[in-house]
Amino acid sequence: MIELNAVEAVGYAASALIVASLTMTSVVRLRAISLVGSVTFLVYGSLIGSVPIIATNAAIAGINVWFLRQELGLRRDLGASPIPADSPFLADFIAFHLDDIRRFQPDVGLPDPRAFALVLTRDGLPAGVLIGDRRGDDLDIRLDYVIKPYRDSRIGRWLFGEGAEVFRRAGFRRLVSAPGTDAHRPYLEQMGFTVEGERRVLRLDGP
Repeated sequence: MIELNAVEAVGYAASALIVASLTMTSVVRLRAISLVGSVTFLVYGSLIGSVPIIATNAAIAGINVWFLRQELGLRRDLGASPIPADSPFLADFIAFHLDDIRRFQPDVGLPDPRAFALVLTRDGLPAGVLIGDRRGDDLDIRLDYVIKPYRDSRIGRWLFGEGAEVFRRAGFRRLVSAPGTDAHRPYLEQMGFTVEGERRVLRLDGP
């Protein structure tokens, strides 16, 4: 039977964290777990007196901190552009991500051609979509989806905060959403939606 001493255990834990980070689909989680792994390797390198391990993982930790600040600091180039609801791009995007979309909003299908639709972008690349039906001054949201790598990048906070002007320009005063799953409810409340019966509502012109 192999017995590990405390120093070896630290080394194995660091290795496990680095491997785990590579399995993450979320950019933020990848960087966060990699940061913890590199710090653990720093401890391991210090315990065994290895300058190369210390230097390498100090650099990796610094890189991870830099990228995490970029991801979480709302300094990314985020955007929301109206798009025809019947555009081929939108149909292909929804079809490709449909299994993941239905984890949160199980009843989603292809939108009505008359729907209001936005393609959400990060650094100029498609990162998600929002689709809803106009009900007077309300936008009844049917789909609010961000792809896995960018789900922790605060696109939602930007869209329903600083980026909400895109809804005001389209004439909406309220955003209304019916939570699709238990996982969807806390997301809406974190975005500032308030509970009104079975729906969640975000007022764009204040209380």
